Amino acid sequence: MPLGPMLMRKLSIDPLQFGSLVSSYNISAAIAGVVYGLFADRFDRKKMLILNFVGFIIGTIFCGLSTNYESLLAARIIAGAFGGTLTSVVMAMVTDLIPFQRRGQALGTVMSSFSIASVIGVPLGLLIAERFDWHYTFYFIALFGVFSLVLSSFIFPSLSSHIQPTNALENLKRLFSLFFKKDYLKSYSLVFFNVFTIFTMIPYLSPYAVKNIGILETELKYMYLVGGLFTVITARIIGKLTDKKGAFNIMAGLIILSVFPIYLYSHAKIMPLYLFIAMATFFMTVVSGRMIPLMTMLSEIADSKDRGTFMGLLNALRGLGSALATLFAGFFIIENSNGKLEGFDTIGIISISVSLILIFGVHHVYKILLRIKSETSPT
Repeated sequence: MPLGPMLMRKLSIDPLQFGSLVSSYNISAAIAGVVYGLFADRFDRKKMLILNFVGFIIGTIFCGLSTNYESLLAARIIAGAFGGTLTSVVMAMVTDLIPFQRRGQALGTVMSSFSIASVIGVPLGLLIAERFDWHYTFYFIALFGVFSLVLSSFIFPSLSSHIQPTNALENLKRLFSLFFKKDYLKSYSLVFFNVFTIFTMIPYLSPYAVKNIGILETELKYMYLVGGLFTVITARIIGKLTDKKGAFNIMAGLIILSVFPIYLYSHAKIMPLYLFIAMATFFMTVVSGRMIPLMTMLSEIADSKDRGTFMGLLNALRGLGSALATLFAGFFIIENSNGKLEGFDTIGIISISVSLILIFGVHHVYKILLRIKSETSPT
């Protein structure tokens, strides 16, 4: 996504095509998440982690080898099929290893890794693209992926206590039953709409900054550097507050607070770089922080025997929500004759409206969690 302005310029693509590049990864991740759900609880989670790491690295290399829009789109689909499932595996591992009382802090730590990637990886990736070419950014990601794969192979323990020996037909029946299970279905819907409100905007932050706010392509890395640094800090704070104050209270508070950065960014005009960085940092810390209390709350909805499949389906719906949101926004956002993007302000209003409605859904799922706890607590 940060390469958006450069890709739009060098590949001569419009906002909708760029949105397709972003959403293709997430749609592929959503489909892979469903397939993963068929056998997620039949294999050692560490082995699944390694398998998906290898696939992601191969897909990322193909991204670097791409020479046009079509080949990059195909490579993104390959990378998404494995990269998206990686998230499901990691979330399931965290849930298996960390007790609920400390899970908010643990998920806050995991979510802060995305921020660390912004602090280090995104600016470095943009710098590589500026100095060499965007192809080399993908090569760098693949190289770092190999390093992460080797490290993960040594660090993580084998996790196999959840394994349930079943056949393919039983898995398919189980997948459908878990998808349509009332409490689970409400959880999937909650993740879908939360991500939808976020990804109507996130893929277009960089193009809008360059074309409408007057930020240079070479200055984008500072937004991700500063914003990511602050998000590393706030993610851990939000995680601890989630454990202390409760997931619903923190989630509702962050939704209300997110109204302000969403409106400011989507209606922003030309401004100095320092003001832009402050606004973008406000946006990144608050909006991304919403996933921490939400995932903490939802991690306790599923039974332990269903957790791998549940996380796979949850991640599939999250990928689908982000993909459809990106495409949805792409139909509203157009580039006018002056090279500026129009319709981003409308997208901001839609994001705010759906976010506020989301509070009622969060409260409803929170009551489900309380009921589950009361039913499972010892008498």
